[in-house]
Amino acid sequence: MTPTSPPDTLQVVFTPSGKRGQIARGKSVLAAAQQLGVDLDTVCGGRGICDRCQIDHSVGEFAKFNIHSKPDHLSPPSASEQEFFPAGTAATRRLGCQAKLLGDAVIDIPPESQAHRQVVRKRLDVHNITLNPAVRLHYVEVPQPNMHDPSGDLQRLRDALEFDWGLTDIAFDFHLLGALQSTLRQGDWKATVAIHAERRAIAIWPGIKNKVYGVAVDVGSTTIAAHLCDLTSGEAVSSAGRMNPQIRFGEDLMSRVSYVMMNPGGDADMTRAVREALHGLVADLATSANIDINDVLDLTLVGNPVMHHLLLGINPIELGGAPFALATDQALDLAARDLELGLSPGARAYVLPCIAGHVGADAAAATLSEAPYERDELTLLVDVGTNAEIVLGNNKRMLAASSPTGPAFEGAQISGGQRAAPGAIERVRIDRETLEPKYQVIGCELWSDEAGFAEAIASTGVTGICGSGIIEVIAELFLAGVIKADGVIDGALAARSERVQPDAKTWRYVLHGDGDQGARAVKIAITQNDVRAIQLAKAALYAGARLLMDKLNVDAVDRIRLAGAFGAHIDVKYAMVLGMIPDCKLAHVTSAGNAAGTGATIALLDTAARREIEDVVRRIQKVETAVEPKFQDHFVDALAIPHKTAAYDNLKLEIDLPSPSRPNLDAAAGGKRRRRRRA
Repeated sequence: MTPTSPPDTLQVVFTPSGKRGQIARGKSVLAAAQQLGVDLDTVCGGRGICDRCQIDHSVGEFAKFNIHSKPDHLSPPSASEQEFFPAGTAATRRLGCQAKLLGDAVIDIPPESQAHRQVVRKRLDVHNITLNPAVRLHYVEVPQPNMHDPSGDLQRLRDALEFDWGLTDIAFDFHLLGALQSTLRQGDWKATVAIHAERRAIAIWPGIKNKVYGVAVDVGSTTIAAHLCDLTSGEAVSSAGRMNPQIRFGEDLMSRVSYVMMNPGGDADMTRAVREALHGLVADLATSANIDINDVLDLTLVGNPVMHHLLLGINPIELGGAPFALATDQALDLAARDLELGLSPGARAYVLPCIAGHVGADAAAATLSEAPYERDELTLLVDVGTNAEIVLGNNKRMLAASSPTGPAFEGAQISGGQRAAPGAIERVRIDRETLEPKYQVIGCELWSDEAGFAEAIASTGVTGICGSGIIEVIAELFLAGVIKADGVIDGALAARSERVQPDAKTWRYVLHGDGDQGARAVKIAITQNDVRAIQLAKAALYAGARLLMDKLNVDAVDRIRLAGAFGAHIDVKYAMVLGMIPDCKLAHVTSAGNAAGTGATIALLDTAARREIEDVVRRIQKVETAVEPKFQDHFVDALAIPHKTAAYDNLKLEIDLPSPSRPNLDAAAGGKRRRRRRA
């Protein structure tokens, strides 16, 4: 004991927090941690029946703290500890609620025992994510009723929550009342209560309950992706995805809105379809993790505005035309049963806010994941889809817009296009001299000119070309000189390669077929119309980004992040060769993966992040491209490959671009300026 400690007190230091103080002798480590404000988790409230308050007793002489922490400065292991810890566990590992302080001690709180532990280092070098879920478990022991205390079971449960956990005025979901008495008696008056946002009891179990779960969901127009997380540890338990069944009502967003316009009640059909799919997806996750689906008590939901409205049961017809009015752009905190998802009656759902009429909660989630608002560098964040969502800014100012790229990037409107699936061409290289191609297909790591390729793809064949393959083949054809800067396929090259073939009044390039290795009946060619579709899509994307740059009065950005499933699979080099994005150092152009799903997961695990993104969204300036005259000018210039006037000096440092020729952009735009259509 240090000389400054009175006989009935002792010194304790907690690491890694560094908090220290004088504690009464005989107090538990858990009680000492609570007294000093140290982050030590517990569910059972110090009764020794959960494993959440594990600590490590640091033994030795600590000159820096002026403390000699000896083995006997903690009480001997209790019966609960002897039963809990398996043989071979280090003697210094203890339960904080059972270990009593008998002398000066240094106590380390391991990461897994920190109630607000840092679980994800996702935002690069910006900051860590803290585990602070909306749903927490609280174990209580409720006094039994007697003839002298007329209070009901619910009141005595409320009193126990206030006495043990300091939780006051807790509301109880109505569905709990019917099972309350049987639950308390089944647990011999011991129970675990799930509390949402420190205000509402949403579930109750007899005895001790150690784990509950949450699911972060990104409802995409093509795919629904979901991530199951342990809310008590922050661990990502399982992930799954399935096709959005709304595809049968329309491939892209606008076609689904059109379906609603032409089919009264069509919105209800699509709402029912996506909700059923979401329930099935959560059920799949629960099965794969071997948990009860009723243990899923919290969801975070993101999606583009049309998906957002349909999931909530809101008719999206107002999003089909100017001024693209949202029913609500605010975050929503709902009972999951209101969405008819078939989960626990008490499960909750949090829907992230939308940014603007066609910049949805998915873009807000991606912004939360990437946190450009905390950086000095100017970041361009692009979620590439049928309607590109674009965010530009830094810690000084943030802007957002959407741009109608259409479904070409996903394989639609392309003659041999298809969705990403086994057998689809996803990588392409073209020899600059012979103009011969080689390619990779999904499900096979071999290139088409390697031995064994035909055998490797025998079960699938080559079935089409997906979005990433379309980007690469058109960029490679441009670099090889087959496609000119204005997008025209050069028919003169038919003299050099029989892959350049007449196609009515234009030309095409045969990528697969006519005896290629592994060829089946399918013939995949890049036609002039295919090139035009990609030109229109990439020009719309570039024009949206350039418009935001104009608003900030800048000519360059410091970094570009490509989000979404498509952004995760395209080669950023080829995206820049085509001119999909502004010029930037290639090393600073990277994929953000499913940033929307990551942002939804952050919001699931940390309620502070929910308030954070709500505040950020309010500060983002919304730019509507449909009413901006300069959008059309940027669009026409961006039809050229890579661009009519932009120099792309950073790209030229990495790649030898073909010699520029004056492009015929009227032909690329179909002989007239493009009439804008919201995709």
